[in-house]
Amino acid sequence: MGYWSAENATEAYIKTMKMGKRANEPDIAEFISAIAAGNNAQLMVVACAATAGLTTLGLIAASHQTGGKLICIVKGIEELESSKQALNSDANHVEFVVGNAQSFLSNEYKLADFVVIDCNLENHEAVLEAVQNNREKSTIVLGYNAYWKDSWVWSRLNSHLLPIGEGLLLMRVAGKGDNGGGKSGGHGCDSRRSHWVVKVDKCTGEEHVFRVRSPGGRVVKA
Repeated sequence: MGYWSAENATEAYIKTMKMGKRANEPDIAEFISAIAAGNNAQLMVVACAATAGLTTLGLIAASHQTGGKLICIVKGIEELESSKQALNSDANHVEFVVGNAQSFLSNEYKLADFVVIDCNLENHEAVLEAVQNNREKSTIVLGYNAYWKDSWVWSRLNSHLLPIGEGLLLMRVAGKGDNGGGKSGGHGCDSRRSHWVVKVDKCTGEEHVFRVRSPGGRVVKA
């Protein structure tokens, strides 16, 4: 990563809507896709609680835009087969692995720069903890289905719980090569220059999420 591309974010957002054939208002998959593509993610990992669905489709769209690689972790063979069936031909753009997400993220995928976790996973807190420790590079971490989960206690690490879908937890973990190393609560590529703002249209009730760069930076709508 290292820079924000509004063009990549927009293209991935639109592709996700088309891939999901959604006629209703945009939801969490489009947002996740835009964040991944806008940050030029090169190694994306998604840990699913069950069958891979729209969120994985969104990351496929992002990988097309950035040229990055997408890994999907599922817990068993049944979930693997149902995921391939659900994604149809798009499954060819995903590398599936079966096993424990906590272990994979602590070892094989420590170089991932974009991690998405389904908070419906039974051990989602342990998975989130695994992503925090010993990262080789800075990592953007998103946890979806985060409402009513104990994940909210992560607010003490300056994570943000955004009112998108069933709740989206957003945080950034610094890698060993970053100044200060270790844990960080920044968002996007550089927490010192950007943050997220959620605005609700009082007339329509629609939620708009903006990435604000400061000082003197522009506002990019996600």
